[in-house]
Amino acid sequence: MSRFDPDPIEPRQPSQSASGAETEAFWVTGPGQGDIRSTRVTTAASESARVHGQTLVEVKSLYSGISRGTEALIFNGRVPPGEYERMRAPFQEGDFPFPVKHGYCNVGTVIGGDESRLGQTVFSLFPHQRRFQVPSSAAIPLPAEIPPERAVLAANMETAVNGLWDAAPRVGDRIAVVGLGVVGFLVGWLASRIPGARVTGIDTNPARADMARSLGIDFETGTDRDDYDLVFHTSGHPEGLNTALGLAGMEARIVEMSWFGTQEASVALGGAFHSRRLTLISSQVGQVSPVQRPRWAYPDRLALALSLLDSPALDALITGESDFSELPVTMARLAGATDELCHRVRYER
Repeated sequence: MSRFDPDPIEPRQPSQSASGAETEAFWVTGPGQGDIRSTRVTTAASESARVHGQTLVEVKSLYSGISRGTEALIFNGRVPPGEYERMRAPFQEGDFPFPVKHGYCNVGTVIGGDESRLGQTVFSLFPHQRRFQVPSSAAIPLPAEIPPERAVLAANMETAVNGLWDAAPRVGDRIAVVGLGVVGFLVGWLASRIPGARVTGIDTNPARADMARSLGIDFETGTDRDDYDLVFHTSGHPEGLNTALGLAGMEARIVEMSWFGTQEASVALGGAFHSRRLTLISSQVGQVSPVQRPRWAYPDRLALALSLLDSPALDALITGESDFSELPVTMARLAGATDELCHRVRYER
């Protein structure tokens, strides 16, 4: 089961008889190494869908987004063997650790397949590739008011939505977000819209302050407060979880949204964790909150995420852009130490 899509389409690997036009895709080929390779426009999912009589669309990429936390772990070969299956992206090809074609933030134009959808601008959980085929149900139309340049944030927004579903914030909550990457900013921005909520972002990088305030989030590099009703941890660093635990007030909830890969996390449970009766909640997008799961299928969740990208203020979260042809160099840079948030990849129109 993929951590990104609870209903992946089988089989995952292309059959030997697969055919079709050629295109280019980005593959991770080894630790810290990537390459642009020729690949078929058809996919394992589109082959399976065709066999089962499902409608297909062919998409030409406009933009894709790099989800830095997850893609850096994959690029650096830090996916634990025990998580190989759960970490599969819906349209992944290859297997962990390498070579693997991975990614899930694609915005493109429908250029073939279902004639009723020709010309639509759509979002799909597809890797970095110029053209591809997917089942029509996997290509979610963009609302008219959402520019395609901003829509690369949709997968991160879906993660943020699921985090808030798991957290169940309340009117007037004092909320802290530890770690202001893209997901942290989106969680804070959504939480700041709750009536009476006071949201504080905690990040060791003071350069995040102006962006936080532009999104309605107070900013601190550190705080002595320990009375927050709700704390989100989104830093991706194990020590950030201990910071989150220290911020939580009596019987508060801490939502862990980071994924550490092969990194071990040492959690300080010998302090106030038991005496304050704290609740630690894990949240990740492949398993939707059980409160919402019976009514929210994947297309519904992603359509909601797209609709929530209605503010031009969110454009500030996209802090870099480069051509698809530069991806091997770009990914190597982003997998190291950098202050960049979401990086957008552009394709020829």
